[in-house]
Order: sequence, then structure tokens, then C-alpha cells
Amino acid sequence: MAGERAGAVVRKVMTGTQLLLRLLLELASLVALAVGGYGAWPDGPVVLRVLIALVLVALAVVLWGRYAAPRRPVRNSAALWYGVQLLIWGGSVALLAFGGHPGWALGLGAVMVANTAVLWSLGEWSPAVER
Repeated sequence: MAGERAGAVVRKVMTGTQLLLRLLLELASLVALAVGGYGAWPDGPVVLRVLIALVLVALAVVLWGRYAAPRRPVRNSAALWYGVQLLIWGGSVALLAFGGHPGWALGLGAVMVANTAVLWSLGEWSPAVER
């Protein structure tokens, strides 16, 4: 009985830690989109580079909030849930690498994959999970 309770506590702590990491990775993906968007046109005018970065971040926020957030309004499409996450996280890693930061892109991508795998193994990475 005590062992089961200890296991439940460990699972709860691990889930909470991984969900916190997930939130930080979501924020990091927005930063990566901004950095990558800014660096995508190295010789371009600064105003347009900043505009590209801001548009990418705004688009990601809208898509994530609508289709991938835990309290998203659109819940009837698992394909959209998976697709938006892949688009935003994959795009942020790709843009970061393309923008001149391949090491950061590799590290961010590796942590994203590891976090997703751990959350999936805990049963916390699914479009059916509601918080």
C-alpha cells in the first residue's frame, strides 16, 4: 500500500515536472521562431526582419491556442492537434537552424523529442487529455 502511494507521488511529480518543461519548450519555440525569422533574411532591412519575426510568433500563438493548447476551442480533430504541434515545433527548430544557430536547434529539438516521449509514456501527450 505504501509502495503504491509512493509510486503515485513519483508519477505525479514526474508528470508535473514534464508539463512544466513542456510549457518552457512552448515558450522557447516562440523565441526560436522569432530568432529564426529574424535571421532568415540576413541582408534584409531590419524593419522587415523584425516584422517577419513578429508575424511568425503571432501566427504560432494563434494556431497553438486554437488547435494545440490544453484548453483549445477546437477539440474535434486529432490530426490538427498533432499537425499544429509538428508544424510549430518543427518549424521553430528548422528556422533556428536556418537562421544560423544549428547547435541550438539540435539541442532544442532533442529536448522537445525527449519531453514528448516521456509525456507520451505517462499518458499525458494525447489530444484526448483535458486539463
